[in-house]
Amino acid sequence: METIVLFTRAIKAFVLRKPIVSTLIALAAVFGGYWYYSGGSGEEKINFSEVKRGTVSQVVSVTGRVKPSKDANLSFEKSAKVAVIYRNVGEKISAGAPLVALESGDVSAKLAEAEAAAKAERAKLEELKKGTRPEDILISEIEVENAIDGLINDIKSGYVNADDAIRNKVDQFMSNPKSSSPQLNFTLSDFKVETDIETGRAVMESLLLDWNNAIAPISNSQDLSGQTASAKNNLRSVQSYLDKVAVAINSLTIGYGLSQTTIDGYKAAIISGRTNVTTALESLSASEEKLKNAESKLALKKAGTVKEQVDAQEAKVEAAEASISALRVDLSKTVLRSPINGIVTKQDAKVGEIAQAGVLIASVISNGDYEIEANVPEADIAKIKLGNDADITLDAYGSDVFFRAVVAKIDPAETVIEGVPTYKTTLRFKDADDRIKSGMTANTDIFGLRKENTLYVPGRAIITKGASKTVILVENGSTREVSITTGLRGSNGDIEILSGLNEGDRVKIN
Repeated sequence: METIVLFTRAIKAFVLRKPIVSTLIALAAVFGGYWYYSGGSGEEKINFSEVKRGTVSQVVSVTGRVKPSKDANLSFEKSAKVAVIYRNVGEKISAGAPLVALESGDVSAKLAEAEAAAKAERAKLEELKKGTRPEDILISEIEVENAIDGLINDIKSGYVNADDAIRNKVDQFMSNPKSSSPQLNFTLSDFKVETDIETGRAVMESLLLDWNNAIAPISNSQDLSGQTASAKNNLRSVQSYLDKVAVAINSLTIGYGLSQTTIDGYKAAIISGRTNVTTALESLSASEEKLKNAESKLALKKAGTVKEQVDAQEAKVEAAEASISALRVDLSKTVLRSPINGIVTKQDAKVGEIAQAGVLIASVISNGDYEIEANVPEADIAKIKLGNDADITLDAYGSDVFFRAVVAKIDPAETVIEGVPTYKTTLRFKDADDRIKSGMTANTDIFGLRKENTLYVPGRAIITKGASKTVILVENGSTREVSITTGLRGSNGDIEILSGLNEGDRVKIN
């Protein structure tokens, strides 16, 4: 319009100089210019596009990387020396085939021992099912007698060790130890501890006298439970007294007639006494338990086989067999096997070297079965779904060589890359192809929603006002605004028209 104004001013100037002829020429020029700039029809020139019928589709383009659909990084669960290598890098291997084996002699020995033990438990089970034999009862009776003898000996040994600890080990630094008022041969800084030790020695003397009188007539015909309980209590009392004495002896220093040699001798004596008493108490408890077990075993045999016994022995057999199964599993773990059919890509084992537990030693990838991993941005993830087809080009073969793929997996959780949420998407090649290699860069076009034989217009033609959408319809040189309903938005900017327009209509391009 500015051009027309300038042109009109020029004509006016010409008319002022040549009034008649110039007027006619000026009028023709003005109308000619107006006709030219208005498109020749008296209308302002309008850019428009026709409503067409065709395909509207969404395509998501991303770049990913080829990887094996299956791979396995393998390591041993336990450390051991490598014995055999079955496969090297580049060799094909089938699922379950061995890669590396460790030395397994110790596990094999344990397995053999467990199998022997299980055999013994099965034999016992068979015996129980047959019933108790008289000779078995006789054997159990002998075991009880031996256990009784052992318990009596331990009761007596307990007394001997207690007597030695008090009357030999402690009394070497006591005056009048067996009297009612024994005295330490040295003075302690803590008067109460000194008094406790001296009065405690008198108590120990009384304890030893009563204990000796009690065990003098002991025999296997007596009820030994009372004697055993009394012996345990006596040994614990002696233990407690020796603990106090040990604290006092350990606090001694050189002086007042005490040399380091003397002090060291006292300490050694008390340590020996305490050790002997503790050992005697442990032996007494073990003998008591042994007698109880022997008596229980004899009682069961005399009572005959009952269902509970059979059930208990069956449980032992099951436990023994479970131990065998566990050792067989351990033995199997000494051989590293491929979990998939494929090709060995890593083999770091060397015969004679120690394979460390948990350290990667071998890798296998599937052979000819590849997939693509790509990260789809948040803005595009809603456009694709499982099963969508895709066209793939690999940088190694150029943009005109296509491979077919399909969307096989979409991770539900996001992966943030440079601040943008993306979703790891896995595509699987539809056809095996020897040209495909692990690690290749893959340019992927994933075909999302697609509408065939539908009306569409360029997105630039649509005017959005709140929730409504309109276009400017061009008809017979005039325009009017028309409400429309839209559908799918294509990746190239085309938008599907569901209602409001017909094929061939012309709409203004904004």
